[in-house]
Amino acid sequence: MANTLSRDELWAMAHAERAALAEDLASLTDEQWARPSLCGTWVVEEVVAHLTAAASIGRLRWLRSVLGARFDFDLHNARRLADHRGATPAETLALFRAVITSTTAASGHTAAWLGEVVVHGQDIRRPLGLSTTPSTEAATAVADFYASRDFTVPSMTTIAGLRLEATDGTFATGAGPLVSGPTIALVMVMAGRVTYADELTGSGLPTLRTRLSAGSADKA
Repeated sequence: MANTLSRDELWAMAHAERAALAEDLASLTDEQWARPSLCGTWVVEEVVAHLTAAASIGRLRWLRSVLGARFDFDLHNARRLADHRGATPAETLALFRAVITSTTAASGHTAAWLGEVVVHGQDIRRPLGLSTTPSTEAATAVADFYASRDFTVPSMTTIAGLRLEATDGTFATGAGPLVSGPTIALVMVMAGRVTYADELTGSGLPTLRTRLSAGSADKA
């Protein structure tokens, strides 16, 4: 699906998912903004600042930042996050709202930048108990992209030799022992979020859990 959607269609999905996330963030308390996310050691506010950074930096600035960090991507991410985190959570949210319709990105892989807000949105919502989920269409586009390559996450490697099938949409890929469940859960496990394996079933699930347990959550 990601291979058949136009760049404009993918950006429209990304903008819709950013807007939905901003609405969820609007009612958070200071304690919720400081709560741990599913994304490594980052708290909710840091994930939001990271999303703002990703929507604010083009290819040349990204390359300069990576070179300045000597290809230490954790350092690169930390510096850019700090640039886009406000003095208060309200300011951090305002900065994020300002980039909702941005089409700025570090590469032309538009499905990957849709994946940024889809995955990180759930990194935030899951620990907070928020029920909003991305549209099935957006999740399917990201799933197709993740299944086709290792980009910011080792998604294709994680599912090698397995058959993945969505129970709520059209996504299906691979050959081997079956792993099935909601499209967003398949996206999240491809992004390394082991907690979403609880929503999946199939004979391939033990293999997938082993691979996820050996890895760690992404910060990209």
